[in-house]
Amino acid sequence: MNNIFKSCCAESTEEIGKTVGRLLKGKEIIALYGGLGMGKTTFVRGLCAGMGISADVSSPTFAIVHEYRSNDKILYHFDMYRVTSWEDLYSTGFFDYMDNGVIVTEWSENIGNVIPDNAIRIKFSLGDTETERIIKIEGVQDI
Repeated sequence: MNNIFKSCCAESTEEIGKTVGRLLKGKEIIALYGGLGMGKTTFVRGLCAGMGISADVSSPTFAIVHEYRSNDKILYHFDMYRVTSWEDLYSTGFFDYMDNGVIVTEWSENIGNVIPDNAIRIKFSLGDTETERIIKIEGVQDI
């Protein structure tokens, strides 16, 4: 099922993320697509909140992966911006995190052939104004 949302601002993007976060069971892979400044990290902040994880979410650009936890949930937030080869991906430890929590990857364009068919795919694009975003969500029911 495809769901398309318009977000007018960062707060709205975060709210959409919260809505998706409430639906997660705990072992999903979420692939985020979109350029710089599209709101991917803001969306992840909402995902965490929706999952009941209280965290200071930031972009994992330099760390490659950030881990956010609550008592019973884990979200692994990857940045694949600098991943350009199979060796790069392997060195991130990405495969070690599989089936251990929710995995969210920013810049999923760079690892497209590794994203499983059953992953949730979320595509961010510009809307009609500088702050508006179109967020297309594939693979989640009942939003």
